Amino acid sequence: MRKVHGLKAAAIVAMVLLATTRVSQAAASDEESRKVWDDVAQAAKKGPVDVPLSDEAVLHVRAGEVFVPQPQADRLLNLFGNPGSNPEMPGMILPRDPKVNWFMPVRFHKAGYIKDDDAKTWDADEMLKSFKEGTEEQNKEREKLGEPGMEIVGWSQPPRYDGATKRLVWALTSRELGAKPDAPMDVNYNTYALGRDGYFSMNMVTSLNELEGLKPVAEQQLAALEYNTGKRYADFDSKTDHVAEYGLAALVVGVAAHKLGFIALALAFLLKFAKVIVIGLAVFGGGVMKFFKRTPKAGAMAPAAPAQPGFVNTVAEPPAAHAAEPAMDLDLGDAGTVPPQSPHGA
Repeated sequence: MRKVHGLKAAAIVAMVLLATTRVSQAAASDEESRKVWDDVAQAAKKGPVDVPLSDEAVLHVRAGEVFVPQPQADRLLNLFGNPGSNPEMPGMILPRDPKVNWFMPVRFHKAGYIKDDDAKTWDADEMLKSFKEGTEEQNKEREKLGEPGMEIVGWSQPPRYDGATKRLVWALTSRELGAKPDAPMDVNYNTYALGRDGYFSMNMVTSLNELEGLKPVAEQQLAALEYNTGKRYADFDSKTDHVAEYGLAALVVGVAAHKLGFIALALAFLLKFAKVIVIGLAVFGGGVMKFFKRTPKAGAMAPAAPAQPGFVNTVAEPPAAHAAEPAMDLDLGDAGTVPPQSPHGA
């Protein structure tokens, strides 16, 4: 089996960079948080609808789901502790059903044409070992910053590549270093579609105990992305097109390292400023933000939800002094956008 080169280096570099990024310490006001959620609801495009993704592809948003475009998608991620802008992200997909527990940012990475020949010979065990070694190095930097270390548990979905469709899927689980075996674990289910100029990533965020049932949904979302003619992987022209400096194996490990660092930092923000999540519950009616907190009863704060596997259920209880906002339903109407909503209930 051919050795996978550069994976440990990719993991270390990506994770150290993330470790040096500090999450903003200024929590958004209640009014600002509600404004973000209101804007998200207004901008959301109701499926079924075709959404152009720049000049690269079209996303066929399905019935029962919505697409939140920019800049509202960025503002939503900012509330979750991801500061700055994400120019590579045209938007995110959310389910309308309040009982469904996931969301999926959609990003295009103009990395160039990524050669996929190493997918034929890669060793998932070796990739995991390299990533664990990189995590140990990154934990030294996290310790300097006063952040807890992270531990890689393993693949919840080993890297799987379809050479015919040029689609890649993988998922990695992690948890805080030294945590008990039954402690909550982080998980992202990552799907990729390779193209001529780079790749789209569509990464489902959900709880680990729900991941297995949602894997088909994630792959259906991936299949709903269609590259435009001239932008497909098969349209590559070796005479004119840029070739990425890395292959699929390094892509998986490097991106995984980046995600682990981001999730840990986002958690630090959410634990301190969890009230922005309650504002989201008020506007979206508990559907999308079910991850972070159970829907509170009108006029009183609900008790903390039991910890479940997955980073989405590890948010601390907001201060009891803050009363919950009345819930709103996510009613997108027939036009594909959300009409202004009025609070109902007490």
